[in-house]
Amino acid sequence: MDGMTVTDSAYATTAPAAAVTTCAQPLVHPRPTGQDRYTISEVVAATGLSAHTLRWYERIGLMPHVDRSHTGQRRYSNRDLNWLDLVGKLRLTGMPVADMVRYAELVRAGEHTFPEREELLTAHREDVRRRIAELRGTLAILDHKIDIYADARRASERA
Repeated sequence: MDGMTVTDSAYATTAPAAAVTTCAQPLVHPRPTGQDRYTISEVVAATGLSAHTLRWYERIGLMPHVDRSHTGQRRYSNRDLNWLDLVGKLRLTGMPVADMVRYAELVRAGEHTFPEREELLTAHREDVRRRIAELRGTLAILDHKIDIYADARRASERA
């Protein structure tokens, strides 16, 4: 478990240490596992998400059950921070909320849903790759236009 990444299992298991490795960079937790009881305002500060968004994620089933204090206040864990990090990455890729909720449902359902999770993520990856290709083409057009204006500016400066 020491090499756990923020993937399917991050949602279902507790991280073994204060830093969890993602594909890109380690997610450093403010507190070590076992001492990781964050208030909603601490999670807002750590993630940049609003309290309203965190409550909405929980309401629509995108967040797992969040523990509560004896007074009923939400108490988030490092595992929850890992999940929010993954959700943030999925959002950045443009995954529809309905697909993220479906993915969360599959994760909660257990390991027997690995094939469905793989299928969902594979289809989304193809969408991301298509959008990246489209953006590269758009960037090439922008670069071309910028070059035209830069050439015109340099020509007028020489004149």
